[in-house]
Amino acid sequence: MADFDTVVTTRRSVRQYLPTPVPRDVMTKVLDTAQYAPSNCNTQPWQVHILSGEVKDTFSRMITDAYDAGVDTSDYSFAVADYDAGCQARARAQGAAYYQALGISRDDTDRRQDGLKRNLSFFGAPHVALLFAPSVGDNVRVAADIGMYAQTFLLSLVAHGLAGVPQTMLGSYAEQARTLLGLPTDLKLLFGISFGYSDTKHPAAQYNIGRIPYSQSVFHHCTQETPEAETL
Repeated sequence: MADFDTVVTTRRSVRQYLPTPVPRDVMTKVLDTAQYAPSNCNTQPWQVHILSGEVKDTFSRMITDAYDAGVDTSDYSFAVADYDAGCQARARAQGAAYYQALGISRDDTDRRQDGLKRNLSFFGAPHVALLFAPSVGDNVRVAADIGMYAQTFLLSLVAHGLAGVPQTMLGSYAEQARTLLGLPTDLKLLFGISFGYSDTKHPAAQYNIGRIPYSQSVFHHCTQETPEAETL
């Protein structure tokens, strides 16, 4: 198993997969590790539904039909335009890198639409995990718990030789997911993670997007410098 730094720095949001299903024993190891994610007061509020096979294909058809009909049943709002300029610029850079990897020009609206709709077939992944949470207060704390679980799950995938991609777009079809799975309305869908074995030969699985230096996101505050240890 790779060391922690390698797992974190090599994780990618892979957008093309081989159809090969993940063996159940491997999936069990991934999920068992992910269960150690932290949560507020150890509440562990996540409920994860993994769709495979015909169930996954049925969900794909349902959400494709909803997308084509302009139907959105999101439990939570999301719009890149609501972010500040820096975040919007990074989002545009990611989109540009993705379409460039697929060889799709900026003015080719039809192929860009097809590229977007690849989300709805989970980029060919054999499995998709839908991450639900109970509605608690203003939902901020519980959503943070789901985020911590998702990151732990994504890193566990990498550590076990797999890949995954978090998909906010799948959260746009919460009602379709609840209907298919027979879930109550008080379980809210945040997003999904498609996962499996990366198709490393496909351009959508090869492109990489960088990160800003941590100094642009992390700010140190202290009243005084920590004194150097005295030499005995």
